[in-house]
Amino acid sequence: MRYVTTGERIGYERGKQEGKQEQTQTLILRQLQRRVGELSLLLQQHIQSLTVSELEELGEALLDFTAMEDLLNWLQANQSE
Repeated sequence: MRYVTTGERIGYERGKQEGKQEQTQTLILRQLQRRVGELSLLLQQHIQSLTVSELEELGEALLDFTAMEDLLNWLQANQSE
């Protein structure tokens, strides 16, 4: 059995977290585009800057969205301080 150093373990965990964030971003962006239409590059970048927990909250909220204004209102109400 190969010995895993602390640095390797930390790198592995960070890689897993980054992978989860990228997958979540991709899924949320696809769902939003289907729900409210094409997103501007600026909106896409804003959504990609959200944390995993914020993305998960947005994923739940978007189920109630019917228009782009719903997304914009959610982003404004949930801006990180």
